[in-house]
Amino acid sequence: MQTISRRRFLSSAAASSAFALGKSSYANILGANERMRFALIGCGGRGSIVTQNMISMGGELVALCDLNPTEIDKVAEAVSQVQTKKPRSYRHINQVLDASDIDAVIVATPDHWHAALSVLACQAGKDVYVEKPHAHNVRESEQLAMAAKLHNRIVQVGTQNRSSPYNHEALEYVKSGQLGDIHLVKVYNLKPGNPFSLGEAGNLPRDFDWNEWQGPAAQRDWHQRIYNGGWHHFWTYSGGDLADDACHQIDLAAMLMGDPGFPLSVSSAGGRMAHKGDDSEVPDLLEIVYEFPDFVMTLEHSNYPQYMRKTTGTIRRNDELPYWTHNATRIELYGSEMQMTIGRHGGGWIVTGMGGRPVETRYGRPGDQPHCTDFIEAVKSRKQASANLDKLHPSISLLHLANIAHQVGNRKLWWDAEKNLFKNAKKANALLSREYRKGFEFPVVG
Repeated sequence: MQTISRRRFLSSAAASSAFALGKSSYANILGANERMRFALIGCGGRGSIVTQNMISMGGELVALCDLNPTEIDKVAEAVSQVQTKKPRSYRHINQVLDASDIDAVIVATPDHWHAALSVLACQAGKDVYVEKPHAHNVRESEQLAMAAKLHNRIVQVGTQNRSSPYNHEALEYVKSGQLGDIHLVKVYNLKPGNPFSLGEAGNLPRDFDWNEWQGPAAQRDWHQRIYNGGWHHFWTYSGGDLADDACHQIDLAAMLMGDPGFPLSVSSAGGRMAHKGDDSEVPDLLEIVYEFPDFVMTLEHSNYPQYMRKTTGTIRRNDELPYWTHNATRIELYGSEMQMTIGRHGGGWIVTGMGGRPVETRYGRPGDQPHCTDFIEAVKSRKQASANLDKLHPSISLLHLANIAHQVGNRKLWWDAEKNLFKNAKKANALLSREYRKGFEFPVVG
C-alpha cells in the first residue's frame, strides 16, 4: 500500500488517462485450467492467512506489497510453505496496478484504505478480494460498487460465511418455511475486552512511510500502538470492533433474511461504558435496533464480559455445537413455529421447537477455503462472487448506520431509500462520508 502518485490518485483527468491503458489488455478472461495470478496488498496477519488459502485453492501469488518491508518478509516466509515460486516485493501500489501478469489483488490493509485501493484496482483491470469491512463509510461503499460495475470487475468481500455450505443449508431451511414467519432477528457480537491504552509512542520502523500509511485519515504523530492494531479504536481509521467483527454476523443474518437491503430506521443506545476514561473512541457497549418492513433486527455489541467467547477452533473442526448462551457471535431467528440459532465460521446451527426440543441440527466448518475457491471461479467465469457488492453494500452499511446513530447522540434515524440519505438529519448525513486529508482524496469513479 504505497505511494499512489498524486496525479493518478487525485485528478479525474489524470485518473482517466492513467487507467485508459485499454481494458482489453487487462481484462483477459482466464481459461478454466489457468491459475489466477494475484498480489497481496497489505501484508498483515489476515492478509497472510487469505493468501495461503488462495494458493491452496489454486491461485498463484505473484507479488507482495506493503509499506513495511519487514511485513513483506514475514509473509514471504509463510507462503514458502505452500508455494515454491518466490513472489516479487513491491513498495508502491503503482507497481501492482501496472503489472500485466497480475489478474487480481487481495486488499488486506487497515480499513481506511480498503475502498480506495479496491477502486484503483478495478480501474486498473484487476479483480479484487477485499477484507471486511470493504469501506470506511457508506459513500465509499457506493463508489466501490459503482467502480466494480463500470469496469466489469469481480469484487469479493471477505465475509466467508457466504461460501460456507452449512450456512446455505440454513438458508434453504429458512426458505422452506418450516420456521414459520420470522419477525424478529437477534444478532450478537458480545465479546470480551479490556481497557485500551496507547502507552509509549515507540520508534518508527526503518524505511516506513507513516504519512502514506495514514493516507486519508486525520494527521497524527507516529504511534506503535495505533500501527499494531490500535487503529481499530479510532473513527478516522475504522468503525471500531462493531464494523470489524460484527460484519460477519450481520451479513450472515442479512443473507438468511433474503438480503433485505437498507432498513427503514436505525437506533442505538450505549457508548464507552465498561472502559470509561481509556484512550478508545469507539463504544464497548451498543444496543442497535433496525426496522425493516416485515421484521425487526437487533444487534448487541460489547467488549467486556470475559465469559463470552467466539466458537472455538475445536468446535469448528469437529461435529460439535457451541454452548449458545455464552457464544459471542451467534444469530437467532425467531419464527412463528420454531427458532433457529446459528454460529458463524463453522459454528453450525440448530432448530428448536417447544421446550427447546431439537428438531434439526447441522454441524459447521469454516468457510475460508470455499470463499477463496468461489473467488477464483468467479474470476475465471466472470460470474458474481458469493460476497458481491450488490449484497455486501447494504449489509455492511448497516454497521456504518449504527455507528452514525451512536455518534449523533444515540438517536433514532429514518432512512430515505430514494435519496440514499437520512431524513432530516444533516449531522448524520455528513457522517455517511468523511473528510479526506489533502493529497489523499478518494479516487474519482465514473
